[in-house]
Amino acid sequence: MAQLPPGIRFITSFSRDQWYRAFIFSLTFLLYASFHLSRKPISIVKGELHKHCASQVELDSYKEYGAQIQPVKKPFNASQCGWEPFDKSNYKQLLGALDYSFLCAYAVGMYLSGLIGERLPIRYYLTGGMLASGLFTAMFGLGYFYNVHNLWFYIMAQIANGLVQTTGWPSVVTCIGNWFGKGRRGLIMGVWNSHTSVGNILGSLIAAYWVSSCWGLSFVVPGLIVALMGVLCFLFLIEHPKDVSCSCTPSSSSKTFLNGASRCRIQMPTLNAKENGKPQDAEMQHLLSDSENSSVATGEGRHGTSAISFLGALRIPGVVEFSLCLLFAKLVSYTFLFWLPLYITNVEHLDAKRAGDLSTLFDVGGIFGGILAGLISDRLEKRASTCGMMLLLAAPTLYMFSAVSKMGLEATIVMLLISGALVNGPYALITTAVSADLGTHKSLKGNARALSTVTAIIDGTGSVGAALGPLLAGLISPSGWNNVFYMLMMADACALLLLLRLIQKELQCHADHTLFKEH
Repeated sequence: MAQLPPGIRFITSFSRDQWYRAFIFSLTFLLYASFHLSRKPISIVKGELHKHCASQVELDSYKEYGAQIQPVKKPFNASQCGWEPFDKSNYKQLLGALDYSFLCAYAVGMYLSGLIGERLPIRYYLTGGMLASGLFTAMFGLGYFYNVHNLWFYIMAQIANGLVQTTGWPSVVTCIGNWFGKGRRGLIMGVWNSHTSVGNILGSLIAAYWVSSCWGLSFVVPGLIVALMGVLCFLFLIEHPKDVSCSCTPSSSSKTFLNGASRCRIQMPTLNAKENGKPQDAEMQHLLSDSENSSVATGEGRHGTSAISFLGALRIPGVVEFSLCLLFAKLVSYTFLFWLPLYITNVEHLDAKRAGDLSTLFDVGGIFGGILAGLISDRLEKRASTCGMMLLLAAPTLYMFSAVSKMGLEATIVMLLISGALVNGPYALITTAVSADLGTHKSLKGNARALSTVTAIIDGTGSVGAALGPLLAGLISPSGWNNVFYMLMMADACALLLLLRLIQKELQCHADHTLFKEH
């Protein structure tokens, strides 16, 4: 018998389950990368919607001189400062309103999205959202081709797009959580969450390609890509391994420390609350009694369980703390997402295309930051402590970035990579591994349908910060970019303070575990 070719041997070395998991990993990665791809163009096009032009004094002088010499060419006018209505002196507030309208709609819609999503088939829900998102993304770009100068047209396009994009995150996290268990979840989801940065990078490059020549295509092309990915979602997405008779990944070992949100699960008779007569943790006792009374579903099969209530999800230990922490972490991340290209244009005096290309380095750093955060949290078995450590380093790094970025292009490149890693690391960890951990908390007793609601609560709260960040940047930036960076440093400090209780619990669990091993 002839020896099998190396490629065939490689294929057969993996089991059927492994191939399905790799396929779902790749598909959900591409699906959500396309969502972020469609969000990025607005930050690139800002430099084209408003261009730096002559001051009003210079403009009047030019018009007076032009009237005297009667030039053949069309006289200089205010429209050459950008695209009306963004060519006015209050352009930062108007551009901030575009960001705020999208993110506010996204934040409000996210709370409802999880509750709706866990009651509908994920494949249909996500497909509908992606097709609608493609339509509204392209709609913004059509304003260029149809010469639309009404501010409300662009605001309504942003609001509609923000609402439909809320279908994405709870759906893909629920799907990936169904297919992958808790073993090495931080690393797996750290790699998987790089779709955010990959989408931002691709969106920046696509938008920057057309921004100077035809900025409408900077929106139309990403819109078509999102819609195409929606078709692929309908054709190929598999919600749960049971749908194709694949095995479910076993949960983590009993000694795992869960986000500082629950007690150490060390299998030791003397530590059992029922055997030693000590009362149970009041927080857990309340939660478990609630789950017995169906606030948190307790059915065994995923089709036989009732959906978790909003209040039931909030009672899961750690959900409130991580949600509020994400609010401030996402405030920082999305301020960079929407305002970094314009900041680079102002500080480095680059055109919109070069500034857009340079801003992708922040997302490159974010890829490494997300993977590093997942790897460290798996190694230490401490999600909250990992986030806290990166937040502690992020605040002084932002101060350095504001100072060093004015020293030249090379310094800006280095600080973009470092800042991207430290800013996006905690954001990536909370929205992926932490959300999946809390959505499969032991108090839920195997109710897989709770994951969508928990994910939506955490990301929805974070999206409130995502809406506030760009808005505050638009209001503060006229007084100087340094004040924007001070605001971002304060947000990082608040995020760290909100995690202190969970960090303390994790350290206490570690101390108890070490004491147990010594005995």
